[in-house]
Amino acid sequence: MKTIFFSVLFLGLSVSAFSQGEDLKDINTQIWANFTKAFENLDYQLFSDLHSENLVRVGGDSKSVKDKTAYIKGYENRWKEKKLKQTISFRFLERIAKNGKASERGIYKLTINPNTEKEKSYYGKFHVIHRKENVVWKILVDYDSSENNSINETSYLKAFAINDFNINNP
Repeated sequence: MKTIFFSVLFLGLSVSAFSQGEDLKDINTQIWANFTKAFENLDYQLFSDLHSENLVRVGGDSKSVKDKTAYIKGYENRWKEKKLKQTISFRFLERIAKNGKASERGIYKLTINPNTEKEKSYYGKFHVIHRKENVVWKILVDYDSSENNSINETSYLKAFAINDFNINNP
């Protein structure tokens, strides 16, 4: 009887881990790949499309809370200067996805003027809540902070790679 119980338990955990892995792959494709593309191409419309109409955006450093309209307007204004060159990448501390909802915590690295003498990187810790809306993942809540400028390259490299789907299933 114990063997059957543990077999069923293992099978259930395996199916759950597989489902979460598939959700995270979808989030990588639908959210993070497009987030990166929007930043690199200064495409505020693509960036806007990644966010729920009910977005709550919290800036820890600025002590601000914004709705989608105000948040996206800031990027629309900032990205008017098409000469800006930047890249952004993400690493993760925790990724949880289930039943059309997900929570992800991690570290981002934003690099301005990449591969030039003027290259400068900025880091922050983020926590996003996603939900599926009409079968598409959207960012519902987005929080980030530099944690008093304590987040750096070392913090970034200690976090898990975007395609490491085993961070919660060692």
